[in-house]
Amino acid sequence: MSALTELLELLEREAAPVEFEGPLVGARAQGLSAEQLADLDDAKVVALRVRALLERRRRRELELSGLFDTASDLAGLRDLDGVLRAIVHRSRSLLGTDVAYLTLNDPETGDTYMRVTDGSISARFQRLRLPLGAGLGGLVAETGTPYATANYGEDERFRHLGDIDEGVREEGLVAILGVPLRLGARVIGVLFAANRSARPFAREEVALLVSLGAHAAVAIDTARLLAETQTALDELSAANAVIRAHSSSVERAAAAHDRMTSLVLRGGGVEDVAAAVTEVLGGALLVLDADGRRLTMVGEIAEPDSSAVAEALSASRAEGRAIRRISAGSPPLWYSAVVAGAENLGALVLRPERELADADQQILERAALVTALLLLFRRNVAEAEGRVRGELLDDLISRPDRDADALRARAKRLGLDLDAPHVIVVVGDDEAGTGPARQRSASWAATYAATRAGLAAARDGRIVLMLPGSDAGTAARAVAKELGRVVGRPVTAGSSGPASSPAALAAAYVEADRCVTALIALGRAGEGASTAELGFVGLLLGAVTAGGDRDVLRFLGGTIGPVVDYDARRGTALIHTLECYFGAGGSLARAAEQLHVHVNTVTQRLDRVGQLLGPDWQRPERALEVQLALRLHRLRTG
Repeated sequence: MSALTELLELLEREAAPVEFEGPLVGARAQGLSAEQLADLDDAKVVALRVRALLERRRRRELELSGLFDTASDLAGLRDLDGVLRAIVHRSRSLLGTDVAYLTLNDPETGDTYMRVTDGSISARFQRLRLPLGAGLGGLVAETGTPYATANYGEDERFRHLGDIDEGVREEGLVAILGVPLRLGARVIGVLFAANRSARPFAREEVALLVSLGAHAAVAIDTARLLAETQTALDELSAANAVIRAHSSSVERAAAAHDRMTSLVLRGGGVEDVAAAVTEVLGGALLVLDADGRRLTMVGEIAEPDSSAVAEALSASRAEGRAIRRISAGSPPLWYSAVVAGAENLGALVLRPERELADADQQILERAALVTALLLLFRRNVAEAEGRVRGELLDDLISRPDRDADALRARAKRLGLDLDAPHVIVVVGDDEAGTGPARQRSASWAATYAATRAGLAAARDGRIVLMLPGSDAGTAARAVAKELGRVVGRPVTAGSSGPASSPAALAAAYVEADRCVTALIALGRAGEGASTAELGFVGLLLGAVTAGGDRDVLRFLGGTIGPVVDYDARRGTALIHTLECYFGAGGSLARAAEQLHVHVNTVTQRLDRVGQLLGPDWQRPERALEVQLALRLHRLRTG
């Protein structure tokens, strides 16, 4: 084989430069002439130039392939970290360095920090942050100019800092090349290639790393744009969802408004409004009146504590909107006050199936407004009907003999039978005689009587009720209790009956009125009783008492006062002994039997009474006064 052929074979198999000396050594051994050896040496030089050219082209192909791969990564960018790692790895491979890494500038702290490394083994080096202008990387980040050094530790061009140099020494780096990552005129970071031994970096290597750095900058900016675009898309999607939800809520609110308006126009009631609200909003709804009593309920909902209702309604009235409240162990509830001006008419309590949007809250608030209108309308109708019923009762008790048949006919139109048994209840509430309190008492009485197929009216500063039934005492006590709870103070009620004709009803009114007077005179204000329960003494007292309780006390004090005082001071039973003595018809023996004491004891007690009241206390006229006083005393003390 000739030496030239051997050189060609060396080129074909990309042999190392030192192997190209082999053919020349062989030719010398063969004793070729000097001219032949010179020609062969020229051929060797040409072969080495060809080899260098082929090597440069191969290296350029690798660089172009790396750049193409990087561009492909950018075209399909999904993960910024993955693209940056690929760029740093290609930088290390194409430049043949031991380490490659990339830092990014931090505008907030004014330095550049390690973002990606390839080939690094030092944790300290991987956490380095370089102030702008410090070290090689800080200088590149500050100036935007590539810098290279064959031996960083000995290069005086750079401002060496202890932490940075310590990290570089721990990683073992010697030769370092850094190029800027540019976005227009702005430097956003630095791409590095570094070796653990001294070596220079050729211009081609600097240019290659600059190209890779440009790709890295594009990847970072593309990722930023993609993130901003995705954020904008997410915000648009969220806004669109909000708009759709708001549009749906507005449509639902409009439909609910139209439905509730239609209910009012068709004469619907509070129950219909409650049903409409739960159909639109879901869940369960409780409607309460001004006193916290349930008017209607749709679905299953536990009635909340009265104090919780009061607090929520106070907040709802103050803020003019529905209020959400949460209590331990219970689902959230929404409260909306039902008000007309400053007047509290009740409340809506909603237990929703889902969270309420603003439009849903407005539906609940609109339902509260419609409920207020319905309650006002119902009250106005009731008041109008009450006036008609009150006028009938007023005519009954004031002019029963004018035209009994006409009164019966008027009552029949109201669904009443005046010939059926009725009782008359008179309420003697002096504090409610005028102003809003009187109006509230009269309104309550009209409702109370109407729901029991009766009548109510205001007369001479008192409230009069005609109620079906025959138990006058029970009726009086019920009225006193219920009205007292409404007005918030004790109420006195007297009753009479039963009566079964217009004339009898008028007479029963007179007796009931006297019964109230008697109860107040006897000191039993705040109670309810009938004329039958007071007996003749009570009726007599009611008919003749003009000075009220002061006259009763004066009479009692002047008649049996000393005995009452003696019992109070000594703990004796002289009053009780007198009651038994008169009750036994003046018989000492029977009185002793009732008292369960000896006859002598009764005699001694009566002697003491004589000492207190005077020796003539048993004369007929004095005895009658004493007995009347004892009866009054018993009525006063219950």
